[in-house]
Amino acid sequence: MINVIASIQIKDGRLTEFIDIFKSNIPNVLQEKGCIEYVPTIDVPTGLSLQNLNKNVVTIIEKWISIEDLQTHLLTPHMLAYSEKVKNLVENLSLKVLEEV
Repeated sequence: MINVIASIQIKDGRLTEFIDIFKSNIPNVLQEKGCIEYVPTIDVPTGLSLQNLNKNVVTIIEKWISIEDLQTHLLTPHMLAYSEKVKNLVENLSLKVLEEV
């Protein structure tokens, strides 16, 4: 199983717009071959000293059966359309692709 953690830094004042666009695409992604989970999350204050809160970051948690399924996902028409819709809302993106051991 492949786990993906995508941290997306959103421009100030654009978080709600980004989340709305992202959520509208979730049903499409969940129908893709190999998609197990695809969830947007935001930081929640806990009071934990090690936590680094950032109100403009959306962390996407994804699970895929294989790397091939993930690669196919990135080239689907709905993901290409999504990328175009959010390109002016995103400041930075970091991606971790992890395999369970």
